[in-house]
Amino acid sequence: MNGTAAAAGGSASCRFAHYFVVCGVDTETGLEPDDGAGESFEQSPICRSFKSKVLVHYPENTDRNPFNKDAVNMLCMPRGLSFRTQADRLDPQFHSFTITSDDGTRSYGFVYTFYEEVTSPQIITAMQTLFQMHHVEHHSSSSASSPASSSSSASSPSTSSMDSLASSLEESDAESLAGVSGRLGCVGSFDPARDTLYVSKALCLITPLPFLQASRQFLTQLHQAVSSQTAPPLPLESYIHNILYEVPLPPPGRSLKFHGVHGPILCQRPGPGELPLADYPLGEAFSLLGVDNMVKLLTCALLETQVLLYSQDYQRLMTVAEGITTLLFPFQWQHIYLPIISTPLHHLLDAPVPFLMGIQRRDGAQCSTLHLPHEANLCFVDIDNHCVEAPEDLPLFPNQTELIQELSEVLLHFGLPPQGGVSTKPTTSTTTSPPHLSSLVLEDLMEDRRNGNLGGEELAVLERLQALARKCGGGKISEGGRMLGHVFKEEEEELKTAKLNIQLREVFAVRFAAMFGRYEEFIIHSALDLDSWLSNREGTISFDKGSFLSVQPATHLHFLSRFLETSMFSSFVDGKIISRWADREPLQQLFDSRLERERLYDTGDEDSHNRPHRKCTMLFESAQTIERRLLKTDHTAIHPHLLDMRIGQGRHHPGYFPKLQADVLAQAQNTNKWSGRVTASRRSESKRSTVDHVGVDNEPRQKHTFTRRTLRQSKLLDPSPQAISKTHREFVDGLLSECRLKTKRMLMERMGRECVELGQGEANITGLQENTLIHGLCDLLERTWGHGLQIKQGKSSLWSHLLHYQAAQGKMEAPAESPGPNCPDQRTLDDGTLLPKGLLLQDVRFIQTMSDSLSEVCQARAWIHLALEKKMLSQHLKELLTNQELLRQLYKQHAFLLCEEEREQFLFHLLSLNTVDYLCFTRVFTSICIPYRVVIIPMKKLSIAMATVNPWVCVSGELGDSGVRQIPKNTQEIFFQCKNLGRLSTLQLGVQENSGLLAKCLIDCVMVYNEITGHTYKFPCSRWLGKGVGDGSLERVLIGQLVSPGAEEDAGRWTGTPPELASPSQSVRTVLGSLGSRSRMHSVEVQEDMREAANNLVKHFHKPEQERGNLTVLLCGEGGLVLALEKFLLHGFKSNRLFQRNVFVWDFVEKAVVSMEMADQMGDLHGSTLRKDPPCDSLCHYVNTINASPRNIGKEGKFQLFVCLGIRDRLLSQWLPLLSECPLTARTYEDGALLRDRASVHSLCRILQTLHEFSVTLEAALVKGVDL
Repeated sequence: MNGTAAAAGGSASCRFAHYFVVCGVDTETGLEPDDGAGESFEQSPICRSFKSKVLVHYPENTDRNPFNKDAVNMLCMPRGLSFRTQADRLDPQFHSFTITSDDGTRSYGFVYTFYEEVTSPQIITAMQTLFQMHHVEHHSSSSASSPASSSSSASSPSTSSMDSLASSLEESDAESLAGVSGRLGCVGSFDPARDTLYVSKALCLITPLPFLQASRQFLTQLHQAVSSQTAPPLPLESYIHNILYEVPLPPPGRSLKFHGVHGPILCQRPGPGELPLADYPLGEAFSLLGVDNMVKLLTCALLETQVLLYSQDYQRLMTVAEGITTLLFPFQWQHIYLPIISTPLHHLLDAPVPFLMGIQRRDGAQCSTLHLPHEANLCFVDIDNHCVEAPEDLPLFPNQTELIQELSEVLLHFGLPPQGGVSTKPTTSTTTSPPHLSSLVLEDLMEDRRNGNLGGEELAVLERLQALARKCGGGKISEGGRMLGHVFKEEEEELKTAKLNIQLREVFAVRFAAMFGRYEEFIIHSALDLDSWLSNREGTISFDKGSFLSVQPATHLHFLSRFLETSMFSSFVDGKIISRWADREPLQQLFDSRLERERLYDTGDEDSHNRPHRKCTMLFESAQTIERRLLKTDHTAIHPHLLDMRIGQGRHHPGYFPKLQADVLAQAQNTNKWSGRVTASRRSESKRSTVDHVGVDNEPRQKHTFTRRTLRQSKLLDPSPQAISKTHREFVDGLLSECRLKTKRMLMERMGRECVELGQGEANITGLQENTLIHGLCDLLERTWGHGLQIKQGKSSLWSHLLHYQAAQGKMEAPAESPGPNCPDQRTLDDGTLLPKGLLLQDVRFIQTMSDSLSEVCQARAWIHLALEKKMLSQHLKELLTNQELLRQLYKQHAFLLCEEEREQFLFHLLSLNTVDYLCFTRVFTSICIPYRVVIIPMKKLSIAMATVNPWVCVSGELGDSGVRQIPKNTQEIFFQCKNLGRLSTLQLGVQENSGLLAKCLIDCVMVYNEITGHTYKFPCSRWLGKGVGDGSLERVLIGQLVSPGAEEDAGRWTGTPPELASPSQSVRTVLGSLGSRSRMHSVEVQEDMREAANNLVKHFHKPEQERGNLTVLLCGEGGLVLALEKFLLHGFKSNRLFQRNVFVWDFVEKAVVSMEMADQMGDLHGSTLRKDPPCDSLCHYVNTINASPRNIGKEGKFQLFVCLGIRDRLLSQWLPLLSECPLTARTYEDGALLRDRASVHSLCRILQTLHEFSVTLEAALVKGVDL
């Protein structure tokens, strides 16, 4: 006996079914109330739920798939036992579930629930006793309500209001309960003398693969045999034993027929090269939700948001969940997957990780009654109401419009509306009488037709019978005719469902193949062996995300940049890397083979940036393959047969499921063999392919456990307090580990290192794209603050905590008068607004005043962005967590925020982000108003001169300029508020034209402070401003930089923001010195500076757009092109008295242009090679236009403008030879000057010509007032 059992257990992996289970009421233990069902004891006992038990299961255990008794019982009867009377509806129900083992293997359970008459006197007596107790309690509570209501009139107002609130709640509860009773048919009474008591019982079949249709048919026929007045041909043990031990898995690419109680059942399995088995009807999921919602839901699943399904029907939950995970191919869901969770498992809604879970809608319940700690990144799917509520910032799926159109065409081809909202047929399985002999004969004929065993005459007769059955819609018709028509209709529906499934899946599979067809080219193989890769995996970059994104269409980047950060993509890449040393995962192997087949037909001529959406061309081929398998049976399993049972066993009792004989079902009887129709060659082929292909159909076992990041489902399904505590402990550890990895990644990669520009500009804040890494940090903080949360305002758990903290601090602070304008904690804007410093609550108040249309989620993310940019995120969160009393009030004991040690480590990891710069708030929230403070700092020795000057400023940044802001007299600073300017780049500083000769000052620098983000910008000057001094400039364009700590001692404050490492070093460009100092410049150094400046510009344009930095700095800042060209033109300048003491290059350019124009007018070139041609015309035109500009920007400003315009219009390389050949040059420069050296000038022109391929866009501040 032991040897037989071992053999049976060893072949379990190749069997169609692993377990047969019966769940129901245990008459020995009696009725136990289901305390976890969340029901009120005010309900009638007959309407309550009671604990169910696994009555029997066969076999006892199988290899690699041990039986989890508690989990199976919970999933078979999620709401426990249900009682009914003859006055209620007793329709049977069907649903399915899935269980994932610890090694990642997924099993499927199919449950047929029906109502069986209670015959146990103990159960009937217990129900009667419970009803009598309920009646007494209800009567006493109703009689006691009268004096309570009369006494309440004399109570205080507050007590009266509480009583009225309680009474209103009681009324609403009573209405709800009444609605529940009406819908359930519960009359609320039970009398054993007149009522017949029924209790639910569940028959369950657990299989390794999702054979939904075949399992449903088998269980339905089994129940028909039980409810029939006539006994089945064989004892039920024979059919159960047959499907457990004698029906094998269909070979890959083949169909298999086995026999139920009343007829044959057909199942099929995809072959190599086909998509894995998926028997759940995708058409039903699309009909329920619609194409748009299904694409939205799939996008949420791909981005690993938390997905919560909500429906009154358990099978609908499974249909949608399995449909979504099926469409993920070639990727796999890596996190919690529980399509059905019962009430005792609702604590899993606290899980601070991505999940895909489903909960049942209670009768009459509303979505608003659900307590959802996580909503910021939650996709809530109300299946019954055909609604999908996705997160606010969900990106569009690539080519979403074309994809929806293609899916709609497939659905319309099968007669389904693409808009959804269609109520599908319920999962209620109506009980029909068993077929008679005539119908069994017709089934045999159909079987012969399917197997190709009918001749021409017999086939013609069968076709006429089929046509007759289809035409008969009523009237008198034989039982056999009705059965034949019914079976043909079922066949057609099954075939239609299978063809629709495969076509919908092919559409998505082709879409993923188009998006990731070249993914192998971007995988980084950095390890020599598996062990070294495993040991360094955490710090290893395995996929070149930046290069991959750079070749994608711009419209796909928002989605792809976030998808590349998911666990499912990381696991996919890891599997590819591991395949160098181990066998490839079956799904990945299938995907790679499909890609290789696609490349054979791919011409490769299309640009990846503009790749059009290509429709799937395999729809007809895939559907034909399925149809051929379903219309012709390849294999037939052995028929059910009599077992070695004792006489009298297996007796039939109509309406009662019998007590099965354990001795014949606990083990196989060594009859597991193929029928005679299967040839030996097919038999050996089947055994080989079954082993090779099992992983494609089922979720494959991971050869390396580190790739699976989900928690063990066996622990999740355990509702005991110890298991719940351990589960949340693992959640805490997981959050801390995720924080460590995310902050490490952000520090290593820096913002935008791997990402391409996702788009900027004016847009709705809720739809504005955020940087991928910052978005991941926001999501992590939301999930962390939502773990164990029990009191929440709005959808954001973090923002809810901030609001509670704000309210608590407001109560603690004593009322006080508003501080005056001289209070050090506040500053006054030019419009009189009081501006607080950047503390936690003041940042919260600023976010609250940003916009009235911001949701709680957007406000929380704006606050995170602001705190991160100010380098105060860790400090703010630490302050937020100091209120321990508030924490204990808001959170449950197992919450992450109440774990002190882990919380401190979490904040420490966030503190490390202060070592790098972020402009995430400035660059994302572009339409808000920001207060700025501008301080003019004169030279210390001449600071008294500021009293005679009335200056104005205009600050410019990436997003615009502030406009001219007049600084009040006798002051050196101004506060103003304007639209966000982005990162500041230039500042225009000037004095009025009519200020007089005394209005002059020597400016050291100008400091600009962003009063919200705390950033400080320094604009060096170190030049005179005013008439008759320096170059006579009344206006200067200054180039700014983000200052480093200690660089603003004169301003009296600093922000702690270090300089951005990507920006070139800048310093003040001083007034040019004497001619003697300039004559000593070495020509090699000058030429090297020129090459370096041009090279910086070339590198700037070859970087991704977001990494380029500020072009104005490279043109006009220190080491920029303007300064380098100025040095070139000053090299070898003669020491004479034609000019002022300070030399300005613009003087030479002006005189050269005048010389050219005079020579042209007089026609006297004196043998010079200079001739009047288009380059000469343009040079004269540009110089004269700059001189004619109404702006008085001085000689240095004019030369700067001259160079910038020449670079922009690609003319500078043509002007330099003209200046070199001008007669004035020989009189002005020494013989060794670079400008007089033809080779040096030619080399310089070639350097400048390398910039012609780039499009240079100048800031408005540089070219203001010049129309060229």
